Amino acid sequence: MSNQKKQGFVMRSLNTIERVGNKLPDPVTLFAIFALAVIVLSAIFSNMGMSVPDPANEGEVIEVRNLLSSDGILYLFESMVSNFTGFAPLGTVLVTMLGIGIAERSGLISASLRGLVTSVPKQLITAALVFAGVMSSMASDAGYVVLTPLGAVLFAGLGRHPLAGLAAAFAGVSGGYSANLLLTSLDPLLAGLTQDAASMLDPEYAGQMNVAMNYYFMIASVFLITIVGTFVTEKIVEPRLGKYEGDVKEEVDYLRPEEKKGLWGAFLSIIVTGIAIALLVIPEWGPLRAGEESIIDSPFLQTLVPVILIMFFIPGFVYGKITKSIKNDKDVANQLSETMATMGSYIVLAFVAGQFVAYFSESKLGIVLAVNGAEFLEATGFKGIPLILTFIAISGFINLFIGSASAKWAIMAPVFVPMMMGIGYSPELTQLTYRIADSTTNIISPLMPYFAIVIAFAQKYDKKIGIGTLISTMLPYSIAFSIFWIIMLIIWMLTGLDLGPGSPIFYNK
Repeated sequence: MSNQKKQGFVMRSLNTIERVGNKLPDPVTLFAIFALAVIVLSAIFSNMGMSVPDPANEGEVIEVRNLLSSDGILYLFESMVSNFTGFAPLGTVLVTMLGIGIAERSGLISASLRGLVTSVPKQLITAALVFAGVMSSMASDAGYVVLTPLGAVLFAGLGRHPLAGLAAAFAGVSGGYSANLLLTSLDPLLAGLTQDAASMLDPEYAGQMNVAMNYYFMIASVFLITIVGTFVTEKIVEPRLGKYEGDVKEEVDYLRPEEKKGLWGAFLSIIVTGIAIALLVIPEWGPLRAGEESIIDSPFLQTLVPVILIMFFIPGFVYGKITKSIKNDKDVANQLSETMATMGSYIVLAFVAGQFVAYFSESKLGIVLAVNGAEFLEATGFKGIPLILTFIAISGFINLFIGSASAKWAIMAPVFVPMMMGIGYSPELTQLTYRIADSTTNIISPLMPYFAIVIAFAQKYDKKIGIGTLISTMLPYSIAFSIFWIIMLIIWMLTGLDLGPGSPIFYNK
């Protein structure tokens, strides 16, 4: 009876989350509402005379600016275009996606993932599947579409439960959003929002930040997620699922000869391209080194977006030429156009998010809220590990209702980044903490954009599977990832290691 009550409570909770989440406006509408709210609140708080001491200039005061005053209304009209074109993540994401788009649409990324998981010994197939899922984030959401069904097919072909393979792949893909051996399209997207938020408090510090601000932690996380994901799959999820009794039989889709040839060509092109870029960076005479003693101090870190473009574009093009998925320049142009077409919803979101972020900054509401929040935390003594854990919990809870990682961070960054800076934590740490929370709860959020697709893949093997079944299967991953990621973060904080190139944990005013 108690189990039925527990199941009833879980299902009721999930139903509530789904119902509330579905009633939320589209992210575009949400940002439009927030932008209007900022305008109205700026008028209210300005008339109340709200102000705070300027943390960057002792003796000076920051006052809330009224965006409904004559000057404020003029600003709203004059800045609309620049707020959009100057929205930090817009250009970086679109440029990055040009390179990733060619790698994806030529078939390189799909073939690489399939080649990886079908070429390892059977005893390592689970680890390879989770690892491939982690690495798939380099192609944005491709892992959900390519690797999740492939995991089920592989396990079924090996006589194992297909839903365990699906779960392992799903967990790896979601965890991969904060773990990779390479920089992904999400890095410049989140970094732009973080830099914008940090500039409210310290423009000079924000100007020195780079898109690789979490890179060292990401690399270490690849091995953590792979090990934990493999353990959870083989020791918890698969035994719980038991033996597969279904009728679906699968044959693994191994790489064709031309795909193998294309992968070798792409691999060689990566080596050649990597050497060429290294020659621009490593020697002191290198244009991207600019004579600096350390690479960290050189302009190279500020040029990572075009480097990512090149490192994906060239191998993708080479693979496409070898496999004939790219025959001429028209095919390249078409694939680039198709990639940009998929970014339409993001561009619309960037327009309204750009207005919200700009209004929040211009009205000074962000800095006023951040200073007051930091002073409150200082007064209560609530900081350190308990504060980080609380922020992870808040971010994870919000993720259950808003699926888009960029939309959530665009809302949260202007508040939490300067607030955390005010009590001595770097913007890089705040962003990383958010990414951990987002990645660990994606797999149990019914409103995650690909959640319904994963259920559809699972129903091929079990028609009765629904939201509750999938979440109960994925919950052990979410809990295990959260625990071990937090432990690693605490160790990282205690040792004071940089989170990425030139990216400290602590912020010195």
